[in-house]
Amino acid sequence: MNISSHSLRDYAVITGAYWAFTLTDGAIRMLVVLYFHQLGYSPLAIASLFLFYEFFGIVTNLVGGWLSSRFGLNTTMHAGIILQIFALLMLTIPVEYLTIVYVMAAQALSGIAKDLNKMSAKASVKLIIPTGTAQQDTSKKLFKWITLLTGSKNTLKGVGYFLGGLLLTLYGFSGALVILASSLFIILILTWFLLPSDLGKTKTKAKFSHIFSNSPAINWLSAARFFLFGSRDVWFVVGLPLYLTASLGWSFEQIGSFFALWIIGYGIVQAMSPKLIRSRQSEHLPGGKTAQILAFILMLVPAGIALALYSELNPVWVIVIGLSLFAVIFAINSAVHSYLIIDWSEHDKVAMNVGFYYMANAGGRLTGTILSGLIYQHFDLIGCLITSCLFIGTAGLLSQKLPQKSPA
Repeated sequence: MNISSHSLRDYAVITGAYWAFTLTDGAIRMLVVLYFHQLGYSPLAIASLFLFYEFFGIVTNLVGGWLSSRFGLNTTMHAGIILQIFALLMLTIPVEYLTIVYVMAAQALSGIAKDLNKMSAKASVKLIIPTGTAQQDTSKKLFKWITLLTGSKNTLKGVGYFLGGLLLTLYGFSGALVILASSLFIILILTWFLLPSDLGKTKTKAKFSHIFSNSPAINWLSAARFFLFGSRDVWFVVGLPLYLTASLGWSFEQIGSFFALWIIGYGIVQAMSPKLIRSRQSEHLPGGKTAQILAFILMLVPAGIALALYSELNPVWVIVIGLSLFAVIFAINSAVHSYLIIDWSEHDKVAMNVGFYYMANAGGRLTGTILSGLIYQHFDLIGCLITSCLFIGTAGLLSQKLPQKSPA
């Protein structure tokens, strides 16, 4: 399977920019959660700070594929970087002006920026893999490249969590934001000169009405994705960080390091998913049945953590062991989902299908984020974990509708 050096260079530039952006995305999330908790914000108020981040992620994904098809992946990449720089600098004003509405507006720009970058990176994988080879070989290469991109991204997001906690300790909130914005500006200059202007443009103008998928398989997969990622964020975004600091007395550095290690390990497992799945399924590629089985297995993990905490077992060991198990199973399930949406998309519709799919992903994250603060405030971490179980079970039931092989 021959891939031109020019295509590889374009993909490498986009991937590198995506990695750099991911560092800032992980850092700013940890910075906002820890800093505003330090200022005395309630869990629900902290969750509300991310409301527009997730909501505008939904909107961006809805139209992002269409924009990429019409104007090129380089345009959406650059727009995302510029918006993230602006969002970071918005938060450097004096603390007395950092109202909830203002921070929500900054997070809205950050949410738009994040999903424009995600769109550019993931849609490009389908475009550079040649189609003139056997479908099985193409799908194997696609599975490997998608999981490598997704896994490495999540590993770097974990580093971003650590970076956020570290920068907050060393330079304070505003100083950390300036450092992150300056780094992204350098990436913007590099990508501006290295990326061709027509990267990712379709030969025919995509119609705006095409942003909604008419494929049943993609619609069911998107619905399952909604609940899968909602199940993670309903306890991971607000509930878990606040539990670690309020109930276990962990410092900012400890929380940042812990989340960093979790995300790094999670990303490594994602990148290894092709080998892990093939060792269990011989040479068969994953399909809808794989996603269904993994969801029902995953549901046991938050249930076990909740039961162990209720039984008053050592909470540190319960969290560490439980999160490790959750990382492995969730990472493989997420990698399978990410592969299926690309594999099931037609070549000229991949950007719009990916946008529609990640719109559902952002919707799940938004729902999980809101519920994380609300449920933790009233029912503590155990309530968040029980809700996670319900979401995962729903994802498993929806996955029963997925085909085993590509519907294309």
